[in-house]
Amino acid sequence: MNKYETVFILTPVLSDDQMKETVEKFKSVLTDNGATIENEENWGLRKLAYPIENKNTGFYTLIEFEGEPTIVNKLETAFRRDEKVIRFLTFRLDKYAAEYAIKRRAVRQAKLEERAAQEAAEKEAPVAPVVEEAPQEAPVAEANEETKE
Repeated sequence: MNKYETVFILTPVLSDDQMKETVEKFKSVLTDNGATIENEENWGLRKLAYPIENKNTGFYTLIEFEGEPTIVNKLETAFRRDEKVIRFLTFRLDKYAAEYAIKRRAVRQAKLEERAAQEAAEKEAPVAPVVEEAPQEAPVAEANEETKE
């Protein structure tokens, strides 16, 4: 069993529900053929480096999975048949890339937990009203009287 990573770009005209359905369809292609999905990341709507099919943006999704080499052909056939997919790339991870992917996932998970902790702390902490005082100006009239004398 090899570890693989696939990134695919979906057309930007899809709604969120359609995009999620399409991602689930490709995940089911993997699981139906015996692959185990290790990680899924939705990178969201991003700008393309160059126009593809007259589109400048697309929904990026990354899926890391482990399975037999024959699964890649079946997955890429499903990508080619679906007109919602603009581009895709699947590659096998060597041991160094697999280690890096694990570290990257751990860092991402730590950031998500830290962000959730900050949001929880902000909800619990009472927000004190900010009172701004008007800046005090020097008495101009008194200074002018002193210089006249």
